Amino acid sequence: MSYEIQKTEAEWRAQLSPEEYHVLREAGTERPFTGEYTDTRTVGVYGCRACGAELFSSETKFDSHCGWPSFYDPRDSDAVELLEDNSLGMRRVEVRCKRCGGHLGHVFEGEGYGTPTDLRYCINSISLTLRPAEQG
Repeated sequence: MSYEIQKTEAEWRAQLSPEEYHVLREAGTERPFTGEYTDTRTVGVYGCRACGAELFSSETKFDSHCGWPSFYDPRDSDAVELLEDNSLGMRRVEVRCKRCGGHLGHVFEGEGYGTPTDLRYCINSISLTLRPAEQG
């Protein structure tokens, strides 16, 4: 896959912490209930920690009690890409940043959360950076 932002693995390693690199570049997962944005209620926009692309809005964040930040819709449908993931012996749908290819998490459908889309974008906090809305 070709992304707008292209860097070598050495460049990514220099930019990201070891934990960020593991999740964003190696499709790792942070431990549940440990991420900085799991319970955040701050109004703002969540961007990709690797490239800054705007991915999710606090308006679509909801409490799923799954241990990771959950959103029911991306900020812009072109901000993320969805890829079939058959690792771990199950079928899941991986969510990546469409701008740099960074691994964000997975999306699940039909879990009955009562959200407008019936989707749960289960996203690693370490893949995101929250930009709070301007108070005014």
